[in-house]
Amino acid sequence: MRGDGVSGLAAAFAAFGSRHPGQAGVAAEFASLLDDPLDPFARERLDGHFTASAWLVDRTGTRALLVHHRKLDRWLQPGGHADGDRDLARVALREAEEETGLRGLRVEPEIFDLDRHWIPEHRGVPGHWHYDVRYVVRAGAHEAFEVSDESLALAWRTVEAIAGDAGADGSLRRMARRWLDERAGVAEPG
Repeated sequence: MRGDGVSGLAAAFAAFGSRHPGQAGVAAEFASLLDDPLDPFARERLDGHFTASAWLVDRTGTRALLVHHRKLDRWLQPGGHADGDRDLARVALREAEEETGLRGLRVEPEIFDLDRHWIPEHRGVPGHWHYDVRYVVRAGAHEAFEVSDESLALAWRTVEAIAGDAGADGSLRRMARRWLDERAGVAEPG
């Protein structure tokens, strides 16, 4: 399974694990999925499959755009299934555009966060794992969003508010804290 650009993703997982020692084990788990004989980029692989999402920040880097996910009924970052696309940065960008209606977005190629999370059974699709690869996506000058059918609402929130929101998704708070620490030049603990 290491052909078709997947070796670059394996190297990106290794680099992420080196930059974020606290998530090195997670990075290794994601890399091992690349060797699975079933295609981990296809949603039909119900043992778990890759998704990609966007830590979508404004021009100043002080706010992030969140979606109130219709199916999960939670505030999260935009994202979705790879559906066979092995370029997960491109998937994150596409999902951000589709879910927010924003144009002029740009994705940073380096992995920002990794998160494996359980998706409950929904409309006959059994529960399964999402191996979510997250990228920083930056908004341009235009911040007027459109709510897609996948969302109940969208909202710009300050990164500081997300980091301090005890009721927010744990991985969302982790990304907010990482974003704030990186902007302040604080090294992540090993």
